[in-house]
Amino acid sequence: MTATRSYRPFLAPLSTLAAACALAACTVGPDYHGAPAVAPEAASAASFVRTPAQGVTPARAPSEWWLAFDDPQLNALISAAFEHNPDLRAARARLRESRAQLQQQRGAEMPKISAAVAAPRMREPDLSSFSSSSGSSSSSSSGSSGRGPLQFYTAGFDASWEIDLFGGTRRAVEAASDEADAVDADLADAQVSLAAEVAQAYVDLRNEQQRLLIAQQTAELQQQSLTLTEQRRKGGTAADVDVERLTTQVETTRSTITPLASQVETSLDQLAVLTGKAPGALDAELAAPRALPVLPASVPVGDPAAMFAQRPDIRAAERRLASSNAQIGEHVADFLPKLTLFGDLGFTAADPGHLLRKNNFSWVGVPYLQWNLFDFGRTMGAVRGAQASRDEAEARYEKTVLAALQDANGALSRYGYQREHLVTLQKVQTSAQRSAVLMRQRYRAGASSLVDLLDTQRAEFLAQQDVISGQAELLKDFISIQKSLGLGWRSNAS
Repeated sequence: MTATRSYRPFLAPLSTLAAACALAACTVGPDYHGAPAVAPEAASAASFVRTPAQGVTPARAPSEWWLAFDDPQLNALISAAFEHNPDLRAARARLRESRAQLQQQRGAEMPKISAAVAAPRMREPDLSSFSSSSGSSSSSSSGSSGRGPLQFYTAGFDASWEIDLFGGTRRAVEAASDEADAVDADLADAQVSLAAEVAQAYVDLRNEQQRLLIAQQTAELQQQSLTLTEQRRKGGTAADVDVERLTTQVETTRSTITPLASQVETSLDQLAVLTGKAPGALDAELAAPRALPVLPASVPVGDPAAMFAQRPDIRAAERRLASSNAQIGEHVADFLPKLTLFGDLGFTAADPGHLLRKNNFSWVGVPYLQWNLFDFGRTMGAVRGAQASRDEAEARYEKTVLAALQDANGALSRYGYQREHLVTLQKVQTSAQRSAVLMRQRYRAGASSLVDLLDTQRAEFLAQQDVISGQAELLKDFISIQKSLGLGWRSNAS
């Protein structure tokens, strides 16, 4: 019986807490049921609308698609970019920030507990100076000067806990969690874009280097022809007009060298910056000309459903839609009462050695109910604003899905047509090379003019340049396909 009476003071606050926990099962606001279906016919199709008839396969594409090029330098550049690119570092920092905000929101569900220790020292004032009797200056001077200083000690714990009666805090945690997932997807999307940007810059570099090498070799051969013709003119077997024509051809070819050399340096600097280095840092490593990467025999592209699951920007848009939906409930909860439990446990004593004695113990428990009945539309405005934000997020999600479909179909279409175009360019090159060989034979035999020879040489040079550019464009279209499929990102679990 004595034990029951000793715990009786705690029964009231415990009962209040139990009732609050029962009410806390309620969560106001709309539940999230997933993103709306967008272009369901396209999403359920077995292939993309613009899938080329040749050169692709419906197999699912690997995430690290650049490994198909079997180019160690490209692999190293992409790895370095993932490690040191400033944009990715900023995206990782935003992810850490969003996770920290989620941690803060989760902390709001738990009690706040603080501890305090104090040793106040005070002295009571001398009240005799406030005597109401007149002419008592002599007595006041000889009266009491007040009691001596008082010293006491106190230690205790304070706690407060806002019970989440209607799920407002849970909705806030839900919104923060969804936003953290969206920022995670943003980082993955940045990786997708970065991998594609590095690969395209690398292809541009090798394209420009190959075209520069062809221009230099062609200019050297043309210079040799010019030198021989000048010697023949001195011997009287060549005319001045032949020398001028060859000079024009040499200078025309040389005029293409300068801009190509400039483009090579620009691509080198772009790759350096993408990998987090200063311009010029990669010159020694990449300045030597190398052939373009070789395309795989067939390109795996999967289907639209796989693309929707892979693309980080779609996932980010869907998570932000879920977050904005949760924010509605967070504001709806402001219409309803809020219950906060306050408590204080403490010890107070005049002697620090007696501080923790049982008879110096005290406690206070206060349930505090607050209900903002009249706010003149502030809460309603917040709810309507959250609803509008949810509608905007839904529209952005739909736009993102449609843009992804357009992106993938456009990349596949360009790839298919570029394959056909490259075949035509290669045929032109083969024909130009044969014509140049035959024309050189005829020119040596005196059966054709120098003008005819120069025309065929010019056509051969342009055909070589066009084939290199066509191969580079096909590679870049392949890269665009990988980017449009949402490939190239790595897990950001850390």
